Amino acid sequence: MAAAMKEAENVIGLEEIHMERQETPKGQKTFTVEEAVETIGFGRFHIMLFLIMGSTGVAEAMEIMLIAVVSPLIRCEWQLQDWQVALVTTVVFFGYMVFSIVLGLLADRYGRWKILLLSFLWAAYFSLLTSFAPSYIWFVFLRAMVGGGVSGHAQGLIIKTEFLPNKYRGYMLPLSQVFWLAGSLLIIGLASVVNPTIGWRWLIRTASIPGILLILVFKFIPESARYNVSTGNVAAALATLQRIAKTNGAVMPEGELREPAKERRGRFKDLIHPKYLRTTLQIWIIWLGIAFAYYGVILASAELLERDLVCGSTAPQLQDSGDDPESHSSCHCHLFGPAAYQTMIISTVGEIALNPLNVLGINFLGRRLSLCITMGCTALLFLLLNICTSSTGVTGFLFMLRALVSANFNTIYIYTAEVYPTTMRALGVGTSGSLCRVGAMVAPFISQVLMSASFIGALCLFSSVCIVCAISAFTLPIETKGRALQVGITPPGAPVYRNTV
Repeated sequence: MAAAMKEAENVIGLEEIHMERQETPKGQKTFTVEEAVETIGFGRFHIMLFLIMGSTGVAEAMEIMLIAVVSPLIRCEWQLQDWQVALVTTVVFFGYMVFSIVLGLLADRYGRWKILLLSFLWAAYFSLLTSFAPSYIWFVFLRAMVGGGVSGHAQGLIIKTEFLPNKYRGYMLPLSQVFWLAGSLLIIGLASVVNPTIGWRWLIRTASIPGILLILVFKFIPESARYNVSTGNVAAALATLQRIAKTNGAVMPEGELREPAKERRGRFKDLIHPKYLRTTLQIWIIWLGIAFAYYGVILASAELLERDLVCGSTAPQLQDSGDDPESHSSCHCHLFGPAAYQTMIISTVGEIALNPLNVLGINFLGRRLSLCITMGCTALLFLLLNICTSSTGVTGFLFMLRALVSANFNTIYIYTAEVYPTTMRALGVGTSGSLCRVGAMVAPFISQVLMSASFIGALCLFSSVCIVCAISAFTLPIETKGRALQVGITPPGAPVYRNTV
């Protein structure tokens, strides 16, 4: 086991996978998908890819952030207790967790594009049904189904990763955060207008529109060439590469596209192969902790604004829902006012504040060290949130926290998509996304229940988890900076080629 771990640490350069293939005539040139992608380079196709696949983040952000702006209204309408409000967010991520593994397996077996399309159809359908929910129980069930559909949106990231040339991945993938930011701001802006006028049900219907529109443009993006060649469908992979070369005005490499040996795809046991066991376990810990902190910040922001938990604030942003005695009961029946929405928008903008520094850190410091630094800073900011300050100070702390937790997600998404080979990449991202939802499922009960009873206790818990993640990030055995995407797990005794540049 120790030898296997040491080998995993050393293999951090350009790596070619030993592949069984038919003998080619002597002197005939061949090339791999990796070589074709690098030769074609970055161009118009990748800009279109970035815009369309990146926009999946808009739809995902709107569906996930929806709960934060709808919670005060459903709390009032159905007279919910704290744990019932927290349960709504938890079941969304429970659906995400279950379907993330299933869709990851299916994507490695049947293709990224098909699963992406299916997930968008699924999420849009159940999201629209949620707007007609007659009761709290129906609302909870339907939002869980929406979470299951949203879990498949991660295939958009995988498609982007597998089409981008190596040197552009560290720059283009973090920029996708712009789309998540756009979705978050859009749902908050819509909520500030729609909630007080025509109600939360129309907000949900409006939030479904971007996902429906995206379904119409998916036809412009082909299936991953890396996936096609890993299944033996070399003709489809070659056609896709030729299409990209034509769109970019580039030329294909000379020779014949090489067909790798057919490998079984999407096997869970590959994730715990000796080469990846330690990496997988540490990635799972990091994903869980990052999601716990990320959604903890989002939900804590809403609770701080809705329920005045921070000292020194007068909470002018809350609007009493009326003279009904229930409005002043333990249900906290209050609605967000303009000032609350403004604070949410400012803190949300923080998600892109550190993006330039995050990009530089990823590309110059490497994925591991960059993630370690941002996780450590996140832990510190959680503790600083306990300082008694003005509402402006709280907004500033929330702004920085959102910037840091967003940077954490950026880095771990990129690392996970890069560290696993094509035959198990979707499953690796899917299982990691599934495990991270465990953290997201716990976060509501810390931010919306424990924080009311012990503010400092909740903050210390968030900070401790971030410290554990920082240590795990620093000790990850494989650095993916400058490392080519792999096709499959290297068989024992296979030659490994490293980039000596």
